[in-house]
Amino acid sequence: MIIFGTKGYLYQLAILTLVCGQCGNPSAHTLRKRVTKFTLFFVPLFPISTKYGTQCTFCGAEQKVTKEQAEQLQAQGGQGGQDGQSGQGYGQPQQRPYQG
Repeated sequence: MIIFGTKGYLYQLAILTLVCGQCGNPSAHTLRKRVTKFTLFFVPLFPISTKYGTQCTFCGAEQKVTKEQAEQLQAQGGQGGQDGQSGQGYGQPQQRPYQG
C-alpha cells in the first residue's frame, strides 16, 4: 500500500503599504507565496505548484501576482520604494498619493 497526496504551505514574504485596487485605501498588504508539494507517506518531496498574491488588510481583497511582480514588490519593500511610495506600478491604480 502506497500513501501519497499533497500538502499546502503558505509563506508570508513581506508586508507592504500599497493603495488597494478594490477599496482605494492606502493600507498594509501582505505578500504571500503558496506552495503545494507532493507527499509520499506524509513526507513532502517536491513542489508541484507555486502561486503568489497580495491581500489588503483593510478590506481583505486578494490579488494574484506573477513571480516577477512578487520579487519586484519584495525588493521594493526591503528598500522602501524609490520615491517613498512602495508598490506603485504593479497593476493597481494609484488613485491618490499616500504621504505616510
